[in-house]
Amino acid sequence: MSDTKRAGTASGSPAELTLRGILLGGVITLLFTAANVYLGLKVGLTFATSIPAAVISMAILRGFKDSTIWENNIVQTVASAAGTLAAIIFVLPGLVMIGWWQGFPYWTTAAITGTGGILGVLFSVPLRRALVVDTDLPYPEGKAAAEVLKVGSESREGAAESAKGLSVLLWNGLASAGYAILTQTRLFAGEAATWFRVGGGATGGGFTLSFALLGVGHLVGISVGLAMFVGVIVSSGILLPILTAQNPLPGGPEAWAGQIFGDDVRFFGAGVIGVAAIWTLLRIAGPVIGGVRSAMAASRARHAGEALSVEERDLPIAIVGAGSLVMLLAIGWLLYSVIASGPLAGSEVSLIAGAVIFVGVIGLLIAAVTGYMAGLIGASNSPVSGIGILSVVAAALMLAGMFGRDTGPDTTAALVAYALIVTGVVFGVATISNDNLQDLKTGQLVGATPWKQQVALVIGVVFGSIIIPPVLDLLNTAFGFAGAPGAGPNALPAPQAALISALAKGVLGGDLNWAMIGWGAVAGVIFVMLDEVLGAAGRMRLPPLAVGIGVYLPMSLMLPVSTGALIGWFYDRWAEKRRDSEFALRMGVLTATGMIVGESLWGVVFAGIVAGSGSSGAMALAGDGFQTPALLLGVLLFAGLLAFLYRRTRRLVVSD
Repeated sequence: MSDTKRAGTASGSPAELTLRGILLGGVITLLFTAANVYLGLKVGLTFATSIPAAVISMAILRGFKDSTIWENNIVQTVASAAGTLAAIIFVLPGLVMIGWWQGFPYWTTAAITGTGGILGVLFSVPLRRALVVDTDLPYPEGKAAAEVLKVGSESREGAAESAKGLSVLLWNGLASAGYAILTQTRLFAGEAATWFRVGGGATGGGFTLSFALLGVGHLVGISVGLAMFVGVIVSSGILLPILTAQNPLPGGPEAWAGQIFGDDVRFFGAGVIGVAAIWTLLRIAGPVIGGVRSAMAASRARHAGEALSVEERDLPIAIVGAGSLVMLLAIGWLLYSVIASGPLAGSEVSLIAGAVIFVGVIGLLIAAVTGYMAGLIGASNSPVSGIGILSVVAAALMLAGMFGRDTGPDTTAALVAYALIVTGVVFGVATISNDNLQDLKTGQLVGATPWKQQVALVIGVVFGSIIIPPVLDLLNTAFGFAGAPGAGPNALPAPQAALISALAKGVLGGDLNWAMIGWGAVAGVIFVMLDEVLGAAGRMRLPPLAVGIGVYLPMSLMLPVSTGALIGWFYDRWAEKRRDSEFALRMGVLTATGMIVGESLWGVVFAGIVAGSGSSGAMALAGDGFQTPALLLGVLLFAGLLAFLYRRTRRLVVSD
């Protein structure tokens, strides 16, 4: 059941899927997608657009008397889908890096992005019932976005408790954004990190001073947070010291451990994620099949004239099936246009048939796994690039099986490019499925109409596909990409694209780091068994997928999430003892949500500043010599603000 009811909220049919909402979502999309493309290529990270879009939408639509919470939800859905699709930059720049493309051909780039994205929307429709309705997954960002929408709606309607909730949201958002702004001046540190030697090896510790990451930790809960911390111990406490001792490299501990982390530890993490993803798929296979059957039953009931509640109306399963078939045919045509001339000409039938089956089967499996990951830890923290790694390895293995590894240089280059294009389509499925189910959870919590939201998701994909190619081409022309032929000194690193293209070349060339992937898979089996034993014993579980994420991502990102989970656990224990525990718990969610909102909105603004100035240090007021004072000031201010914000929330909860 949804927490927001339609009855009595408006006469007639309330505004939901409106032209006004779609156009507003499109405008927000233009800004957020461009910002995500730039930041993703610059630092390898993108930000979630759902919550910032919801905040902006509410601020604008408040001026219209007939606007509703459901129309605001459509705006954030459109913007979220398009902003998430920007993660395609983790694959496509690889085609420029290997010299296959000199730029980004508009229609080909848009087709790769759009077909995969729309297929991701369609694949996620039957998953909604299994992974959103009939599950207790936390969906931290979906829940946070729903709370933002509810607070905005209730404050407009004059609900008594909403004033406190809105106050928490605004104060925490301002504090989060304010600290993020101060870090850009370099007067206050944005990260506390150190690298050091351990025996004959090296390791390091880091903690990003990010309120957004702490907020995510609060929302994902203690079980996931502890599992991530276990992954950090495995990567930085065990693997790095051992591997750096076995493979000494020139330079200090930072360069030493940093290179080993990228070359070996991440592949170990990818192995853990792969096994955990397969196990997750096996565990949810029953609910997923049940969800498909439920969707088909709902379609039959609709055709029989039975009335379904608004919250149960998905896109008809027949439309989902027909749409998926159309997209697969479009993908086949796209791939034919890519290989019709060139070294692979003459092998079109086998290549296209293999790729379309691969996209259809692997894409559907990945849609389920990434949707589950979004429910577990949130869309912005899901290791979708790890799924991209597994996808490109699988695609390259398929091509190696068909052609062998003894092909000429031109044919090998064409096969690598083909593997990247196929992976780009699958990656579109993964990123959109990862985001869609988060959005559909928000819709469920506010009482939205699923089929209207699913249409909005398709529209968001179309918007994103239109915007992404020219932004990529502009950045390639202005900066280029590190490792690409002719790249200049200001080339953008595009780290994920570099790794994924290297993997494709490694598989087809026979020099992939299989050892670390294999050991990671063995560890993944152990973590799966440990989680099952804990579950059978009635103890707190350690989701193996979360452990793999903790191994794969840097400690500096994982420790704040684990810390936030611990803080959230303490807060929830306190809240459960209050007279109105439900209100107290909700205020905790809003505390975490405000932290995410503020930093996310500032991320959009700062991306514009960086793009306009051409420098990531445009706001710097201090030089490198101020690093130690900045670290001390940053830690003190960050800790002080964190304590103040939670104490303020507790005072509001207990006040009359």
